[in-house]
Amino acid sequence: MTIGSEHSFPGEHWELDRIVAELRVSRGKHPRNDHGAHASFQMPSREALHAIIDGLFGVLFPTHFGSADLNDEGLDYYVGHTLDKTLRLLHEQVARELQFPSSESSEGKAAVDHRAFEITRGFAARLPKVRALLETDIRAAYQGDPAAKSIEEVRFCYPGITAVTYHRTAHELHLLGAPLLARIIAELAHSATGIDIHPGAQIGGSFFIDHGTGVVIGETAIIGERVRLYQAVTLGAKRFPAGDNGVLVKGAPRHPIVEDDVVIYSGATILGRITIGRGSTIGGNVWITRDVPPGSHVTQALARSEAFDDGGGI
Repeated sequence: MTIGSEHSFPGEHWELDRIVAELRVSRGKHPRNDHGAHASFQMPSREALHAIIDGLFGVLFPTHFGSADLNDEGLDYYVGHTLDKTLRLLHEQVARELQFPSSESSEGKAAVDHRAFEITRGFAARLPKVRALLETDIRAAYQGDPAAKSIEEVRFCYPGITAVTYHRTAHELHLLGAPLLARIIAELAHSATGIDIHPGAQIGGSFFIDHGTGVVIGETAIIGERVRLYQAVTLGAKRFPAGDNGVLVKGAPRHPIVEDDVVIYSGATILGRITIGRGSTIGGNVWITRDVPPGSHVTQALARSEAFDDGGGI
């Protein structure tokens, strides 16, 4: 039995004309209507960004995420071909993002395409640096987890490595002037791994997120070298100041600075523009809103007395 054979309703049954009209009103004025470009306006595509990330995984780690039948002779050809295809896709998505500011200016399509090309070319030039950083992350995960049996296991299976790979590519786009694409990539990683890292966060080498589910790292967080986080760690903001117009101030430093060689155990919540000093260990489930000196060991008993001082966590 098909639904259509027993339940064929005319469109009027749903009052489609009224609902469509009300939805049109609720959408309001399209930002590009004044330019007569409503039909040509295109948002960046999540599907295309999925394909771009898949391509970048293949380019960065071709023997692991590339074609199954690759040999030494064909490796460079595969990387070059895949990178060219991926960059062409990325250029189109960058150009789509750049429509937003250009919609209020006299900048034409040729200028947008040129800027998109420069961003894409700059991104490609940074890929060797990104790959070198990722190798330090992978080795840190292997050395820091006694359950890891091989580098290959870490590269293939660890959600922390997947999330950091997404982040390091998104961060470069963020720096180059494509923050919307960077944010979409970050959300793709969040959906895939349960790890939420804003693309603006600055993260040093040899970074290891163990297990990972529920980790949150805010936009202005700064993380040093050889830092290790466990699941459900939050590096968040304590307060959100508003300007004279009542709108929240954007981009102000409001997330923690974590110096080199820090370990933060599961469930720790660290809020505000505070500094966790070099070589410190932060125990599980603590709540920290004040600076921690270098070499400290913070446990629940030590943190409890300050947990809600001065409106901590608001």
